[in-house]
Amino acid sequence: MSASSQKVALVTGAARGIGLAVAKHFLADGFGVALLDIEGDLLAKSVSELGRPDSTLALPCDVADANAVAAAFAEIERRFGRLDALVNNAGVAVFAPLMETSNADWSRVLAVNLTGPFLCAKAAVPLMRNRGGGAIVNITSISGLRASTLRSAYGTSKAGLAHLTKQLAVELAEFGIRVNGVAPGPVDTAMAKAVHSPAIRADYHDAIPLNRYGLEEELAEAVFFLCSDRASYVTGQVLAVDGGFDAAGIGLPTLRGARRNG
Repeated sequence: MSASSQKVALVTGAARGIGLAVAKHFLADGFGVALLDIEGDLLAKSVSELGRPDSTLALPCDVADANAVAAAFAEIERRFGRLDALVNNAGVAVFAPLMETSNADWSRVLAVNLTGPFLCAKAAVPLMRNRGGGAIVNITSISGLRASTLRSAYGTSKAGLAHLTKQLAVELAEFGIRVNGVAPGPVDTAMAKAVHSPAIRADYHDAIPLNRYGLEEELAEAVFFLCSDRASYVTGQVLAVDGGFDAAGIGLPTLRGARRNG
């Protein structure tokens, strides 16, 4: 299929949450969008609800499976003939103490969160290079920038992805391909609402200068900016979209309390 003039984005982990919000943002800006997710039934439902069959493509796929990734990119080329933006959002999390993190859990988290973006980036390069460039955005995490408990696998995978972002930015610049990362802090996703108790939410609010969780749409705005021509001279960066969480040191809750009581 010959490439059309419509720009095309691929978003992985797009059946829900941040990925789906990013896909909606691309659609609203006139992109054709391939939505990829391992949860085939949920993906089909989400894509159907978008109501844009002419501009969307559902791709059930495990990003850690090299053969499945190759098949997915072949389908993108067949359907759209081009790729302008790749958002590596698919990820899994295992939150457990080191001694309760199984070898299988470690391997799976690294396979999805780090190998998956590696495989997708490799597959994207030919499609982008042939048209003079493109943009890749990797969704890392605040857990890749600062350590926390229970995240030996997850935090390490995201730190690795942050460095892979820089490696790819340096190497792919000659092809006109920019590579950046977005590191979300706590975000009000369905998953967060299910696993974050009121006490955990209160702790996060205390530790975040903006005193709230982020919204999926706020993450989508940052991702879209980095994929757009407005960020044409930005590459090799990891942008924390975290309400100031990474910037804050100790003492914030106490200082807040002093202000309230003063």
